[in-house]
Amino acid sequence: MNPPTELPARVRRFTRSETWVHWSMAALTGVCVLTAACLYVPQFAELVGRRELVVTLHEWSGLLLPAPCLAGLASRAFRADLRRLNRFVPHDRTWLRSALRRSGPRPAGKFNAGQKLYAGWLAGAVLVMLGTGLLMWSTLPQALGFAGAGGTSIVPLTWRTGSTFVHDWLSLALGIVVAGHIAKAWADPEARLGMRTGFVGREWAEREHGEWLP
Repeated sequence: MNPPTELPARVRRFTRSETWVHWSMAALTGVCVLTAACLYVPQFAELVGRRELVVTLHEWSGLLLPAPCLAGLASRAFRADLRRLNRFVPHDRTWLRSALRRSGPRPAGKFNAGQKLYAGWLAGAVLVMLGTGLLMWSTLPQALGFAGAGGTSIVPLTWRTGSTFVHDWLSLALGIVVAGHIAKAWADPEARLGMRTGFVGREWAEREHGEWLP
């Protein structure tokens, strides 16, 4: 009888391409949030100054935000994780019920139900922020050739006003949600290690994501 095979103490959770996508999007999101704070909070605006530079950084970091995710589609592992994030399974409903009750088992695959909801909400928020930001970007219609007489934008004023309202309030919600994400990550050193190195401890994986490991 062969002796049982000893399992490795650490397991790979993410590939290098996946960690690159995460940190690239995190950096761009951070620039968006910080520059937005400097544009809307007078105290920050006074500290930083150079409003034109801040506006430029905010616009281009927002435009580039989807780029890492699109580049990550070249990775098979990244596409597989997108499919996992996009699919709810029975144990995800159990996880949500336990999370709401703050008691009970919380079974999870590679991503728990909370992470799936966060990823879906973030993807939708980024698309809405991108769309409203483009409508607010006063130079965009002229750059694309969509301008009326005298070079004025043909985008209706009501569209730009509505876009500003949605963009401002959604950016506030995005800042709060991202802060919560950072707080959760800060409270879990093993999860942070997995996102930095791609590897996590098997004991942690079995405890937090037991449905994922074979």
